[in-house]
Amino acid sequence: MADVVTVVDACVRDGSGGSPTVVADDDAAFSDADRCAIVRSGGASHGAFLDLPVVRFFTGTEELRNCGHGTIAAHAVLLDRSGRAEQRVVQHTGGRTFEATATRLAGGRVEVWFDQGPVTVSPPAGDLGGVLAALGIDGDPGGIVVASPGTPRLLIPYAGLMSLAPDLPRLAVECRARGLLGCFVYHLDGPIAWARLFAPAIGVDEDVANANSSGCLAAHLGRPVEVWQGDALGRPSAVRADTDGRTTRVGGVVKLR
Repeated sequence: MADVVTVVDACVRDGSGGSPTVVADDDAAFSDADRCAIVRSGGASHGAFLDLPVVRFFTGTEELRNCGHGTIAAHAVLLDRSGRAEQRVVQHTGGRTFEATATRLAGGRVEVWFDQGPVTVSPPAGDLGGVLAALGIDGDPGGIVVASPGTPRLLIPYAGLMSLAPDLPRLAVECRARGLLGCFVYHLDGPIAWARLFAPAIGVDEDVANANSSGCLAAHLGRPVEVWQGDALGRPSAVRADTDGRTTRVGGVVKLR
């Protein structure tokens, strides 16, 4: 269907794992259903569709306003195609225009950083009992915030995150009712944050890596953080995020296949 389709592993940790991500040249003849089908056929949860400077992102079921690890994957593929050691490429997504920097590493890997832009962090409005019950969290753990780089999601501190087995259909309903992308559940361990992202409302039951949520966490904490995700899925990932108090930068390493 697409002339050039590449699948890479985005945001690997120690050279392995990462999120399988489709990167494809876009075509005006594609319907959105076609783009979703390409993502599914690539065995990925997300796909980036390139018509530079425009980059669009899809899951297997719908278009997303933006996608952090999809951005990282896209610029790794663009660098690989160029044959250069490093390059900066302008991207236009979700009403924003920004640069991403990609640098070639040894072993078929590429490191990518991009400016996520401003992140809003605010207290949640209304009762979250239904969301927490759908996640399998008994009671309010405290410290929950809504963070948004354009699409809101909950950041939920919870030490028992690895034992969670959410009721995903119920969680999808609860998140849609509140206009949320999903729930980013995390536990701080020094400079590392262990995390899981559940987003059945957008067709992703659990994400291997979520770079935008990692940036949201850095903005919330007001300091750099490295987020380790994907362990519950057998695909360990790592995303680094930094903030100057106004905006955030997010980066990760892609393994080219």
